[in-house]
Amino acid sequence: MIQEEPYGMFIHQIHNIIEKNVNNQLRKKRLTLSQMNVLIALVSVSEKKLSFKELEKRLTLAQSTTAGLISRLEQKGLVSVLGDEDDKRIKYVEITGLGIEYCEEARLKMNDTEEKIISSLSETERKTFLCLLKKINDTLVKN
Repeated sequence: MIQEEPYGMFIHQIHNIIEKNVNNQLRKKRLTLSQMNVLIALVSVSEKKLSFKELEKRLTLAQSTTAGLISRLEQKGLVSVLGDEDDKRIKYVEITGLGIEYCEEARLKMNDTEEKIISSLSETERKTFLCLLKKINDTLVKN
């Protein structure tokens, strides 16, 4: 039996709307969503820096894509690239103060967007929705 309203279609539409809104906001700062994801990954670790390899794994990106993102962020003064003192083959990327400011602004806008998404839901529905999202995510991550 074919489902009349496929879940995937709604997930895709919601994703597209959120991505469009985020990109419109980031465009004002001359950033892309991919670049913002790099900054968020860096600001979320206590040291505020990761090796290129660690960043590639966290973002599930190719080495060349990661290097390009870091290069553009470095040109904008949002990250710094550092070499390892003991092993010159290892490079680290560290978020700058300006990068942290951008992340804080983005976090506030993301909170506003999330609030809009769930604004029509009751508190019980919000908890159920979050539980279901986590369950679906866990299922997909395992496969």
